[in-house]
Amino acid sequence: METRRLAVLCSHLSPSTSTRETPLEASTSATQEEEKGGGCTQDGCVFCRIVRGEAPAFKLYEDDVCLCILDSKPLTLGHALIIPKCHFPSLETTPPSVVAAMCSKVPFLSNAIMRATQCDSFNFLVNNGKAAGQVIFHTHFHIIPRKAGDKLWPSESFRRTSIVGNPETASLVACIKDNICASSCDDCKINASPLS
Repeated sequence: METRRLAVLCSHLSPSTSTRETPLEASTSATQEEEKGGGCTQDGCVFCRIVRGEAPAFKLYEDDVCLCILDSKPLTLGHALIIPKCHFPSLETTPPSVVAAMCSKVPFLSNAIMRATQCDSFNFLVNNGKAAGQVIFHTHFHIIPRKAGDKLWPSESFRRTSIVGNPETASLVACIKDNICASSCDDCKINASPLS
């Protein structure tokens, strides 16, 4: 398995000349489950279509769990997406092992993207839910290369204020801690103090 992963990685880092001539291609990978007919993709999802090789994408990296492609409507040069090969509509429905596998690729993918775009910074972003700007309901992470002074986000000019230790803040902290405990009762060892 490790040899296969290394071969896949090397093929993406040193593509053949024919790949360079036609970088927009349909991904032809399939998971073992899909090859057996089980599958974990959803009809109608553009990311699932890319995973199945039915839609074109500029593929940067691929392994057994995830795929990294250039965003089709980039905010900056090199804007990339890390998507899981199985369909999960939101971050909270994505298994922790899949999230961990995706996150483990961020350091080396972001370094490669920053070197290629001559940037020294990047935003790592997840739009989770419609109100947060999620448009494609298949979990995905954005890596957005940044340069000083590019003024990509209007919010960068906003002045932030310090948090105030008042009853409202204490109530918020207590409520979040209660929700954490409700989600993971066995692991809940959070101090009740709001400032701890």
